[in-house]
Amino acid sequence: MVSTRDNMFRKLSKFIGEYKLPTIITPILVALEVIMEVLIPLVMADLIDKGIYAGEMSTVYKLGLQLVILALFSLCFGATNGFTAAKASAGFAKNLRKGLYHKVQDFSFANIDKFSTASLVTRLTTDVSNVQQAFQMLTRIMVRAPFMSIVAFVAAMKINASLAIIFVAVIPVLAFAIFKIISKAHKIIQATFRKYDKLNNVVEENVNSMRVVKSFVLEDEETEKFEEVSETICNNFITADKRMALMPVVMDTAVYTCVLLVAWLGAKIIVTQSPEAIANGTAALTPGELMTLISYSIQILMSLMMVSMCSLMLTTAKASADRIVEVLDEESDIKNPENAVTEVKDGSIEFNNVSFSYVNDKDRLCLKDVDIKIKSGETIGIIGGTGSGKSTLVNLISRLYDVTEGSVKVGGVNVREYDLTTLRSEVAMVLQKNVLFSGTIKENLRWGDENATDEDLIRVCKLAQADEFIQGFPDKYDTYIEQGGTNVSGGQKQRLCIARALLKKPKVLILDDSTSAVDTKTDAMIRTAFREEIPNTTKLIIAQRINSIEDADKIIVLDDGMINGFGTHEELLKTNAIYKEVYESQTKGSES
Repeated sequence: MVSTRDNMFRKLSKFIGEYKLPTIITPILVALEVIMEVLIPLVMADLIDKGIYAGEMSTVYKLGLQLVILALFSLCFGATNGFTAAKASAGFAKNLRKGLYHKVQDFSFANIDKFSTASLVTRLTTDVSNVQQAFQMLTRIMVRAPFMSIVAFVAAMKINASLAIIFVAVIPVLAFAIFKIISKAHKIIQATFRKYDKLNNVVEENVNSMRVVKSFVLEDEETEKFEEVSETICNNFITADKRMALMPVVMDTAVYTCVLLVAWLGAKIIVTQSPEAIANGTAALTPGELMTLISYSIQILMSLMMVSMCSLMLTTAKASADRIVEVLDEESDIKNPENAVTEVKDGSIEFNNVSFSYVNDKDRLCLKDVDIKIKSGETIGIIGGTGSGKSTLVNLISRLYDVTEGSVKVGGVNVREYDLTTLRSEVAMVLQKNVLFSGTIKENLRWGDENATDEDLIRVCKLAQADEFIQGFPDKYDTYIEQGGTNVSGGQKQRLCIARALLKKPKVLILDDSTSAVDTKTDAMIRTAFREEIPNTTKLIIAQRINSIEDADKIIVLDDGMINGFGTHEELLKTNAIYKEVYESQTKGSES
């Protein structure tokens, strides 16, 4: 347990980075503020006893000036440590969020699948905010409260040890009661915290699929799903808050018990003394010292209250910190090899007895014994039913996943031996789910090549049959694309994504069902442009329509993760039952 906690602190402390100075200065300033606050009651005691009680106005003025100076110093130290703590915690959170984000960027698809998108978003936002608040508390309140308790108790002991013992008697009882309250509330809060991932998942799914939700008139059902999770979180917090509501009651009881005992016992000591003893300074306790003891009792017990409240927040933050460290500790299962190959010779592809499982289980394979050789520059069609492994097959080429068995070669070299940036720069993919980012068309296209000229953009858009509709926009290539490409049609989005991939000038181009939303004429024009303009690029086209791939050099027929057929359109019509059945169903459907 201790080693795990130490490991967590060590990992997170690295992100303090350039904010070490304000992190170190903050506790020092807090300690100075506490000293000023503890000195104020002592000066106040002298002001009452030696000034007001003795009728010495000069002493009143002198000590009053000291009080003003101490108060100003306390204010100055307090304001400064507030600023330095905010700067340190905000900087720490910035570095932590940046570190998490960069870590996620290195994840393979398998790593992302393990955590889920919604969970990663929660960790980058809510969890980091919780840890940031805890960091600020550690540098301020968790320094101030214990230090205040110790210094105030020492000062109280010097004034009157017998009365100070009251604090020693009350504090353990108070600490036990607070511990019981916090332990019960903490269990509820931890359970609630796990619900946030589910809540984020519901929100993300709803927002991303808003058009589908509205088209099926399912707003009420989605709202009900959201309200169900939200209601659970709300009820859990209400339960926790009910338990936490006991804290002020226990705290007030302890404070007022201490104050009453100190006041009663102190008053008994004072009234049994002669006025002369108070005047000449030989009294066991003076009115001013009694007032100081009451101030210290409040300071000590309120400090304990702060510690208890912070402990609850820190335990909640620990749950967040554990989730953050879990991401930081996660190692990508796809790494650059030593002495990596930094050049892809050509676009030839070989699958040598490849089997693959998403869960790395040989009994649950998505691809089985795939053995194919593709020459550089060939156009290969891929067809198969839903779940047959088409997307999985092409994902292995750019090493988005690693094979479970066998090997994949590109340009005659095993993909595991390539530098990842080199390999993925030469293998362009237009995924099944096309994604455009908020920004202009130019900015989206330049994801393929940030240095591309306007002429380059127009060239690839003509190849992808996108230039015509772009020219129809008022702002042409400066047209702003909303996040996710919601202000362009599905076919337009697909063509823009194809153009973006072409800008990479890849040796291998993979189109994963990425012309499904365009008409057959446009699809044919895109394929003709590919054949004429990029003959040396190996092209793999996943399609549901036979006419999208019938003119390919070879066609792969996948069935249940296995190669069911591999040949030309004419060969497969004669030898492959699955291909023939799909062809006839689509041909008859088109004729009717």
